[in-house]
Amino acid sequence: MVLRPHAARNVAAFMRWYADPEVVRLTRYQDGPMRADEVRRFFEARVAGPGSLALAIHLRETDRLIGTCAFSQLDGDNGSALFHITIGEPDCWGHGYGTEATALMLDHAFGILGIHRVGLAVFAFNERAIRSYRKVGFVVEGRAREAIWRDGRFHDEIQMSILEDEWRTIRGRVLGLEPAPATGQPRVTGHPGLPALPGPGGASAETR
Repeated sequence: MVLRPHAARNVAAFMRWYADPEVVRLTRYQDGPMRADEVRRFFEARVAGPGSLALAIHLRETDRLIGTCAFSQLDGDNGSALFHITIGEPDCWGHGYGTEATALMLDHAFGILGIHRVGLAVFAFNERAIRSYRKVGFVVEGRAREAIWRDGRFHDEIQMSILEDEWRTIRGRVLGLEPAPATGQPRVTGHPGLPALPGPGGASAETR
């Protein structure tokens, strides 16, 4: 698996992904697919725009595009960001690609961007995603009760987060590397699967 900046042609994959009822069920607050014009505006403004913190997830062996991951609401003053990920190809679910991409993004957030806390929100019925997040160190810190209407009833939305020192403790195990030292400065130079992203001093982008 490799992460790289999105190309303009990737919008076609986004249109396919966000027309898939099961992808929509797991990722969208709105209970329905996105229209083509909505997908295009979203992609141009928040995925491929200048300063975007979104990356495309490709299979290394075939270069197949299978998903997207991103940081949003990057707050340099308070050292926080929100993480988002979608594996848009259902036949790639359950193979660990999302877990691997999340681990690489966390290492970049804590090692290069100088982030202290990364948070996310996930629907309570998305048990596969919750297991993936737990594997890389996210912990449940709260829930919005019955905030999501799906499948004819209300479900909770779960808030999870991981802190820099928590990641440092498990980094070596998750990535197969030596744990990073406890400093507030950049600690790694990146990974072959992860390109450089804009830092807190650059432009930021919100993605969902």
